[in-house]
Amino acid sequence: MSHPARIPIVRSLPDSETEGSACEDSQTPLHMTPQTIKVACSNCNLRELCMPVGLDCQQMQRVEEVVATRRKIKRGDMLFQNGEDFTSLYAIRTGFFKTCVATEDGRYQVTGFQMAGEIIGLDGIVHNHHTCDAIALENAEVCVMPFNRIEEISREVTALQSHVHKVMSREIVREHGVMLLLGSMRAEERLAAFLLNLVQRLHARGFSQSELVLRMTREEIGSYLGLKLETVSRTFSKFVEDGIVEVKQRHLRILDTEALKRIVNSQQCQS
Repeated sequence: MSHPARIPIVRSLPDSETEGSACEDSQTPLHMTPQTIKVACSNCNLRELCMPVGLDCQQMQRVEEVVATRRKIKRGDMLFQNGEDFTSLYAIRTGFFKTCVATEDGRYQVTGFQMAGEIIGLDGIVHNHHTCDAIALENAEVCVMPFNRIEEISREVTALQSHVHKVMSREIVREHGVMLLLGSMRAEERLAAFLLNLVQRLHARGFSQSELVLRMTREEIGSYLGLKLETVSRTFSKFVEDGIVEVKQRHLRILDTEALKRIVNSQQCQS
């Protein structure tokens, strides 16, 4: 499974933050010239999240050549699906995705949520085909990075190779976090860890540390956390009653971050 321990559930980048970006108003897909790629990468406010930092001008020019096209994905559409040939990694420019797999009894299990600034598609590297479906939770845009081009340029720019290794390592760390989450935590602890994770990711992207918009349903949250819908709803209600969060439909405000931390830490103290 590719559950992120860092789960994205925040609103897309405000329009003011994407002005001047070459990733605006594109068709699907749009082949990018060297000039538009330079704008898309060098001036992209998410560059430090999906590209290596500390490169000189010559190295940056080579790394920018990784991005071949960009695609817009409508809400509910697939970016890729289980069994599809693996050709590219995708840097999420705007929007949110969920990854999921079909169980033997025909149900769908959510295995992860991905947000702007993250790389998606790593599941396809091992067997040269994707092992899950990636579905847009809202209208989204991705930068397409052909993997053969990444490998080629990595041989010249070792920082890019190192960055790819770090991205893959983060996936392994997230796997360990999810195993802990699903293996030993109670419902309250799972949801508290989930929300704290959102706060961390919001902070890394310059968003509010306390207010967010959930882009997935409670049923999807339950599928990811290994909880029934009723349990997710009941736990949210308890957090509201305890003054920890405030919920209005999909708008959520964290009122007491320390209380969430205490809930998670109580599990760690018992283990």
